[in-house]
Amino acid sequence: MQYKVIIPAAGSGSRMGAGFNKLFLKIKNSPIIELTIKIFGEDQRCNEIILPIKEAEKHLFETLNLPNSIKQKITYVQGGSERQESVYNGLLSIKDAADYVLVHDGARPFVSKDVIERILERLNDHQAVICAVPMKDTIKKVIDDQVVETIDRSTLWGVQTPQAFTYECLVQAHQKAIQNGFLGTDDASLVEWNGQVVSVVNGDYNNIKVTTKEDLFFAETIYEQYRD
Repeated sequence: MQYKVIIPAAGSGSRMGAGFNKLFLKIKNSPIIELTIKIFGEDQRCNEIILPIKEAEKHLFETLNLPNSIKQKITYVQGGSERQESVYNGLLSIKDAADYVLVHDGARPFVSKDVIERILERLNDHQAVICAVPMKDTIKKVIDDQVVETIDRSTLWGVQTPQAFTYECLVQAHQKAIQNGFLGTDDASLVEWNGQVVSVVNGDYNNIKVTTKEDLFFAETIYEQYRD
């Protein structure tokens, strides 16, 4: 099964407080985005890595320490002001609509081969597949600093990436969202909003998204396991 992966990489990293694109923060001397790209670049089933970026940062991406075999898979497109716009720009660049499309957070550098395998296997008979993990914490609804409800966590899952789709499924959802001014929280939410079923496979608790400074400490610990 051949697929393309879109990795939105035009963010500012405001929540990290880094003052620059957080994807260039380093985990054990390697930029986060470099680690992420390598995961897919080393997968023979991935025939294209689409990176929506800021034009002013293109030179930074081009100097990443990647083998030529991976660099040849990369296509740069213009990033948008919102993640959703960046993904759509990536979709517009795709020439072969027969391939499946994965969308992955650039700040998730530890997605395992097993998770990707589970997603692709499920994609054989579904149009949209996400990975997620069951919530471990007790979840409470809070309004004005007061608990108003304790929510049954047995039905709650923390959604991760990659998320995988047939090309037609994802592009139709994006186009309908544009026409109606709908902004989703992830690509699967657009597909759900478009009335289509999204299937779920087990993710991995190590597949964290590096969003805050605290996450960097966890990331370094995971890195040691990940490279063993």
